[in-house]
Amino acid sequence: MTLPVIAIPADIRILDNSRWHAVHTQYVNAAVKVAKAIPLLVPALEEGHDIDAVLDRVDGVLISGSASNVHPSLYGREAKESDGPFDPARDATSLPLIRRAIERGIPLFAICRGIQELNVALGGTLASEIQEKPGIWDHRKPQVESRDDMYAIRQAVSVREGSCIARYLGLSGEIQVNSLHRQAIDDAAPRLQVEATAPDGTIEAVSVIDAKGFAVGVQWHPEYWAETDNPSRALFEAFGEAVREYAAARVTEGALLSD
Repeated sequence: MTLPVIAIPADIRILDNSRWHAVHTQYVNAAVKVAKAIPLLVPALEEGHDIDAVLDRVDGVLISGSASNVHPSLYGREAKESDGPFDPARDATSLPLIRRAIERGIPLFAICRGIQELNVALGGTLASEIQEKPGIWDHRKPQVESRDDMYAIRQAVSVREGSCIARYLGLSGEIQVNSLHRQAIDDAAPRLQVEATAPDGTIEAVSVIDAKGFAVGVQWHPEYWAETDNPSRALFEAFGEAVREYAAARVTEGALLSD
């Protein structure tokens, strides 16, 4: 059986004084090894994309995390230097890709920066430097050299009973995750349902209320431990199953049209 294809929008990174379109290996590995799909890296372009041409060729969309942040002008706020770094090409690629994937019912999984893009794409806002707000924890990456220690599972989130995330995990209540961020959802978009929160009230997971299928975002990093951590694996397996179901439906539809 042909493996389904998952689109992953790239970031723009500067390496050796050159611009590169890049996706972190952890997302690629999780797509291949756990979701059981072939990743297609979508270049980050500020203009010139044909989003439907991309989506015509894929069975799912994975919006990855990144060191950059969504530009505040895209959710009606003035940008400060401290809100950066920014990646306008990533914004211009991911936001319309998210909107159109939801419209077409293509499975969508948004992680870290991805959940923030999902919220902005649907009309929500973001809060910056949340660790400076009263009562909010410091969710930023710990200052350690080891990436395994940096992405260690150390924070509790509460998964809402009856939510999509609870169904995919096979449980509700408290789970442990690796949530590393200094921005977070402020005003949730009207089309989003809050699925999980941190003990300080920070929104850690959402789903698209009127989606035709799998359309969720998490603020934590299930890609990092997708092969070894049960909740992380469960999310990528559920995404992979949704992607295969979408691919199978496309084949069936194509066969009917050809008759």
